[in-house]
Amino acid sequence: MSPERRADGGIPRVRRGTTAPPASASAEEQWPGANEAKAEKLRGRSLQRRAGTQGYELRHSAYGYALVDSARKRVDDRTNMSLNEVESWLDRALKR
Repeated sequence: MSPERRADGGIPRVRRGTTAPPASASAEEQWPGANEAKAEKLRGRSLQRRAGTQGYELRHSAYGYALVDSARKRVDDRTNMSLNEVESWLDRALKR
């Protein structure tokens, strides 16, 4: 048989929510740019697949995007292309 529980003995227990540190996210986290970031990531992956089917490799760096051909030469000698420019270049290359 278990002993009877009493509120007046033992270590007091407090059930209280913790507060977040000042530099952290609020309790109700809000991600205003999450959809845009995910859309850009998916678009980048789609362009990476398109480039692969045309014999190019899409690379990303802190400066932007670069298309690299099978001889490891950069297309137009650029490493700072945006996704719009990459898409435009792939469209033009497909029409040739």
